[in-house]
Amino acid sequence: MSSNIQHLSPSSDTGRLGIMHLKRYWEKGQMRKSGKLANDAFFEEWNTDNALLAALGLGIEQTIVQLYNGADSFASFEKWVETTVKGEYDIVKINAFNRFITSQTLPADTANIELTLSENDLDFWDRNGYVIIRDAVSKEDCKATVKLICDYIEIDQDDPSGWYNPHPGKQGIMVQLFQSPLLEKNRHSPKIKKAYEQLWGRKDIWVNTDRVGFNPPETSFWKFPGPRMHWDVSLQLPIPFGLQGILYLTDTASDQGAFTLVPGFHTKVEEWLNNLPPDTNPRDEKVIADLGPCSIAAHAGDFIIWHHALPHGSCANTSMVPRFVQYINYAPLDMEVREKWI
Repeated sequence: MSSNIQHLSPSSDTGRLGIMHLKRYWEKGQMRKSGKLANDAFFEEWNTDNALLAALGLGIEQTIVQLYNGADSFASFEKWVETTVKGEYDIVKINAFNRFITSQTLPADTANIELTLSENDLDFWDRNGYVIIRDAVSKEDCKATVKLICDYIEIDQDDPSGWYNPHPGKQGIMVQLFQSPLLEKNRHSPKIKKAYEQLWGRKDIWVNTDRVGFNPPETSFWKFPGPRMHWDVSLQLPIPFGLQGILYLTDTASDQGAFTLVPGFHTKVEEWLNNLPPDTNPRDEKVIADLGPCSIAAHAGDFIIWHHALPHGSCANTSMVPRFVQYINYAPLDMEVREKWI
């Protein structure tokens, strides 16, 4: 394995598209596909990989699927990238990403950050590790986004008979829809970006290209598949600062499959991990369930940002109507990432 790793292209190598790290990223995918590279190898490059996809406007899941099910040559992978984003690259982002690869450092832009979160918001954030940005996206755009999702997975929002039909775009409650002018408009909501800037304390943050979600009510034949309570970050201590976010596209009650988290756990996670009984898996759903998860009700257009040290997830929808959401996150290129996944 070591000799194969040595033959990975350096991140500075570019292909026809002139994008650094893309060839190395494809090569790592091919090696994992053939079993020559462990899934957690090069975990320290996780942030660089994500920054690459953010620069290109690609979703993680759709890219991984392409790496494993197609793209047997780097040329075909580049072609897929072009086709997926319709050749519409943000050249400013690509150039900034290439500069980041070359230097691995970028000066943080901390000037003129607009203070959109109030003192009460920040006090709530400090205590609870999350904050709700009200009316971050207009009701009209939320309604249009719901229709976009429904059209994609071929359902009628008001007709339960089709909610549970299989569709290749469904992955549990996740919907593999990434590229759309409307989704991109929501991602660039000024209220959302300004809140992220204030919490990060810098303006040089990039939005990711994430998917959307559809969580229908449970029935006798369909049960909530998860994801239940979990972390999307390594639990190697200390857990560095990082954020995640979710946009409610419809009014969402607490019993409507609402987003769920453990308030304030970002201040307790280190002590909790250090005092777990031996051989306890901190990621065990039953262990996390005992921490006191809380489901968050909010309105269409409201956006929840949370500290990624909070265990979080969705919950079973026991109401009569589905939940529609869009996942949106901003982070700097040089976001700190732990070297080991725990």
